[in-house]
Amino acid sequence: MTGADRVSGESSGLALLAHELRSPVAALVALAEAAPTVPPSGRRRLVGLAAAAASDIERLLTDSELLSLRIELVDLGLLVSALATDTVVVSVEGRPTARADPTRLRQAIANLVANGLRHGAHVAIAVVERDARVVVDVEDDGPGVDPTLDPFELGVSGAGSSGVGLWLARGIAEAHGGSLVLVPGPRARFRLALPSASGAP
Repeated sequence: MTGADRVSGESSGLALLAHELRSPVAALVALAEAAPTVPPSGRRRLVGLAAAAASDIERLLTDSELLSLRIELVDLGLLVSALATDTVVVSVEGRPTARADPTRLRQAIANLVANGLRHGAHVAIAVVERDARVVVDVEDDGPGVDPTLDPFELGVSGAGSSGVGLWLARGIAEAHGGSLVLVPGPRARFRLALPSASGAP
């Protein structure tokens, strides 16, 4: 298999993953919207359907072929700056780089931004390289996160979201050998950390 064939196959895999995820994610959203109108007698069935949709998402995301990453040197400053708008402010310190799949990484950060804009009017993204890690902080100006909730848990929300976007973003971070955590504080701040391409292994 040539390099071009491999990249083409991985792109097809990502397209297939995105296509197949639409149905179970749409199912979760529809079930969440229907939940307030479901009588007590139908709630067990609703939970069963939601669990089945979540299982479908998990199966798709753990399929090794679909999840293969196209690793290249990624300039995090350029990648994040492309997300800047009137409501998304970006600051970058230095020239932070990581070895990553740019498509998947862009999706993870876009999910964090979308989550922030769902709960606040503005989002700030700060990127810095320190201690052999590239750190991307995404903070909104909303009310913060209920400390009793796990924002990465599917189906758990304090403001009408299903948790799928954050869950996917954490999975992408971990697939790159990084992490995604909620930083405690009065506002919602999610910290994505990745191994730096210029740092020590």
